[in-house]
Amino acid sequence: MDLLIENEQNIRISVSVGLLLLLAGAEFIIPLARRKTGRAFQWSTNILIIVVNTAILRLLFPLLAVGVAQYADKNAIGLFNVIELNEWPAIILSLLLLDLLIYGQHVLVHKVPVLWRLHRMHHTELGLDVTTANRFHPIEIIISMLIKMGFVLILGVPVVAVILFEILLNGLALFNHSNIKLPASLEKILRIFIITPEIHWIHHSEIAVETNSNYGFNLCIWDKIFGTYTSKPILAFDEMHQGLSEFGLEKPLDIIELIISPFKNYPAHKEQE
Repeated sequence: MDLLIENEQNIRISVSVGLLLLLAGAEFIIPLARRKTGRAFQWSTNILIIVVNTAILRLLFPLLAVGVAQYADKNAIGLFNVIELNEWPAIILSLLLLDLLIYGQHVLVHKVPVLWRLHRMHHTELGLDVTTANRFHPIEIIISMLIKMGFVLILGVPVVAVILFEILLNGLALFNHSNIKLPASLEKILRIFIITPEIHWIHHSEIAVETNSNYGFNLCIWDKIFGTYTSKPILAFDEMHQGLSEFGLEKPLDIIELIISPFKNYPAHKEQE
């Protein structure tokens, strides 16, 4: 655990970059659907978004969630630093509660109009691939980090749990946004527990009833408990339209349009209203 904490940044970057390259390679070999947009444009746009968001977070929040967890531990702040709870039960419970938090936050950004204006940037992608996992508006990233930091402080989440959760969240987001087709037997087993590409691709469908389902990023359990789980898409994955009709379903948006999109009005999407 000490090794994990001491090398947190290196481990997180290594896992993220390694998975991105591995999944990008798999997309060439076992695609779930044919690509809708050019790889060069999609990758350059999404990687630039990652760079911008990372810089903003580092500038505004030098501590981030891990630093807040260390502060809470040092000053005995938060529920888990007050009650008697062994390390591993606290870590496991924290991972589950953090995942529930992300699920609830995801539902919220779909249901609250002002938050949806920010989040819809993530849904403008016309065809998912591994880089879509980090395609979020900078303001949404800031709000998300504030919520996570507040939750970590109130709960007194162990430092190790925060690090593990960040690694799992990023890794599984890369996985379930990727354009890969798993063997049917493996898909059947994995979707009992976690969100697979087939499950999350449904969430990115242009059909509103599908967009408003499968909110989980890591575990399937929350969608199944709260009745937001959809197991199969209406259309086959090759026929599925991803994106939002108010932005158009033919031409991808450039980064400038994506950044200013929350502040512009677009033709109403009847099914999304």
